[in-house]
Formats: sequence, C-alpha cells, structure tokens
Amino acid sequence: MKTLAAILLLSLIAFAPTVGRADEKRIVMIAGKPSHGPGEHEHRAGVLLFQKCLAGFPGIQVEVYTNGWPADSAVLTGAAAVVIYSDGGGGHPALQDDHLKVLDALMKQGTGLACIHYAVEPTMENGQKEFLDWIGGCFEINRSVNPHWLADFKTLPNHPIARGLEPFSMKDEWYFNMRFRDGMTGVKAILAAVPTPDTMDRADGPHEGNPAVRAAVAKGELQTVAWASERPDGGRGFGFTGGHFHRNWGDDHFRKVVLNGILWVAKVEVPAAGVQSVVTANDLEQNLDPKGGKPKAKPAAVIVPAVK
Repeated sequence: MKTLAAILLLSLIAFAPTVGRADEKRIVMIAGKPSHGPGEHEHRAGVLLFQKCLAGFPGIQVEVYTNGWPADSAVLTGAAAVVIYSDGGGGHPALQDDHLKVLDALMKQGTGLACIHYAVEPTMENGQKEFLDWIGGCFEINRSVNPHWLADFKTLPNHPIARGLEPFSMKDEWYFNMRFRDGMTGVKAILAAVPTPDTMDRADGPHEGNPAVRAAVAKGELQTVAWASERPDGGRGFGFTGGHFHRNWGDDHFRKVVLNGILWVAKVEVPAAGVQSVVTANDLEQNLDPKGGKPKAKPAAVIVPAVK
C-alpha cells in the first residue's frame, strides 16, 4: 500500500499545474485597450510578444493583463516591475480611479516601472509629477512632439540596457523634447538622435510643434527618446517613446532595448550580450487586435554595423 501511495503522489506532482518559484521575480505587463489602425499601437500583441521573448529567462516570471488595467489591482502586489504599453493622456490606465495611488505604494516598495510609447504621456495636472519621480521623464503637451521620423542612433551608452546593441536606425513615432527631471538628475539617455528637418513639417500644436522645439531642431540638438532612471530609494524607471509600429518589434536591436530595459527595472542582471530572442514574421501576426483593414507598409529600417 505504501508503494502504491507513493506512486499516486508522484503522479499528482507530475501533473500539477506549473507555478512560479518563490525566488522568481514577477514582472507584470499591462496592455492598453485597442487603439489606432491595424499594425499600430498593438498593445496586446506587443506585451504578449515580450512575454514570449522572455519565456525561460532564469529568475523571472512574466504575467500579462490585456485590455487595460487589471480588474483587481491586487495582482500587482509584490511585483518586481510593472510594464505599461498603452495609450496615454487623459485615458492613460494609470490615471484612472486610484491607480496612481496603487503605483505609488509599489514604487515606495522599490518596484520598477517601464512605460512604452504613448504610455510615457500622463497629463500635466494628473500624473506628471509622479512620472517624473518614477521614470525620470515624460511627454508634456505644448512642449514635446510626436512626429514619425527615421532616427539614427549612432552611439550607445555604457549602461546595462544598452548591452548587446550596435548603432542602428529605425523609423517610428519617436517622441522628443521630453520633460525630464531638473538637471537630468538620476536619468541616463539610452537612445538619442538628431531629429530630421521633416519632423517640423506640421503646424504648431499641442503635440506637433512650438517655437522652442523648432529652434532646437534647427540647431541639430541631440534628443533623448529612450532613457533609464534611478530613484533615491533605489527604484528604477525606463521610458521608451518608440513602439507605434508593431512590425518594428521584429528588429533585433529595437526589441532588445525594451527587453533589456524590462529586466533592468526589475533589478535582474542583463546578460552581457543583452536579451537574446528570435521573432519571426509569423510571431508578428499573432494576437493582433481585430481592427479591420491591413497594416500600413513596414516603415523603413536600416541596421548600421558597429564601427570596430
């Protein structure tokens, strides 16, 4: 009987659901609701792709919640990092109900925060103060701009998020002239490029342009479009303004910046060569929101070999 009981116990263990180990760090990803046209702002497909790319990475477990903020904020409890890929402004999921207070409690416990694309934009009245504290920078209307342009990243910093990267170029909706902490205190530029003149083709507007940003572009000033930040309490933040076009996640460098950034804010060691992942054309077709129509043609992307 003892032998039979032992066999039954082993069988139950073998078929028990797989759960994360207690020593693994939880990374919670929040995808915003459907937005824009096909192939654009594919929040759900994006975070599920990140989850796939990080599957099997030692020491972490990745949880994904789609279609906006989780129904129960308690799922964020104990997270090493929260990643938000969503629309921003007044509809930002972090600005609804008591969500800023939920995040504030997490930040005070050392939780990291990564915001991708439009999710870097709170409002000046609600969230800007917190975002400057938590991730070091944000989009500010009537100051920052959101043109589509080919950014040429010629140099990369000595930072864990830049591990495994080489200089590259990518066309996306790269926001710039961002609002950062005074003096860039605790903020490190990860991706920076000189905006092309066509970024100022639109008339002035809350997201389109203003005299100050036009002067900066005319002078050829380098603009930070992705950054890392550290808080005095040891917490970490990451902002990435690209991510408008879903197909850009198929580029190894573009994708690696974000995967490295996610690990870094969770205080997980980024490998010397960065996060290694493979994304196929078929992978990019998975989990897209049912928006109807066809995605726009893939934006031009150029990989520039590193200078040896």
